Amino acid sequence: MKGYVQIYTGTGKGKTTAALGLAVRAVGAGLRVYICQFMKSGDYSEIKALKRLSECLAESPALDGAITGAITIEQFGTGRFVRGKPAEKEFEAGRQGLARLREALISGDFDVVIAEEANVAVSCGIFSAEALCDLIDIKPPDMELVITGRGAAESLINRADLVTDMRAVKHYFENGVAARTGIEK
Repeated sequence: MKGYVQIYTGTGKGKTTAALGLAVRAVGAGLRVYICQFMKSGDYSEIKALKRLSECLAESPALDGAITGAITIEQFGTGRFVRGKPAEKEFEAGRQGLARLREALISGDFDVVIAEEANVAVSCGIFSAEALCDLIDIKPPDMELVITGRGAAESLINRADLVTDMRAVKHYFENGVAARTGIEK
């Protein structure tokens, strides 16, 4: 199967959700998934859900453990919202994440690799769009690479095979509704 480069970007809600949906679909088809979360740290609801999914799959007698460990997820961020110039800890986490992403791409251990919030890391100056373009260059031809986050650089958009721009038309956040556990976080 040929693998493509997908980008989920834009100001609208649903970029992470779409990537996680793709990850779950891939696991259902027997594919191995690596998710590298930039700019994040902590026990987000998606982390809890993936742990539960993994446990359920491991306990299912019908599957005989065939899908156990199919999703690997690692976080590379401080868990703080970056405003202005990122702290050195953010730069270090970004460098570590980029190195780990490179390892995942060349390891042969994964069929789908998701660089979650990588576009935001580029926008914040944590690493360059060129660094992500370099990773696109080393992506094996049969691997799917998904890059998410607002503000995708034009160079990445030009290199991608599929770009989805999630546009905010209306959002209850504008009326003061904070991010809700299980829905937005």
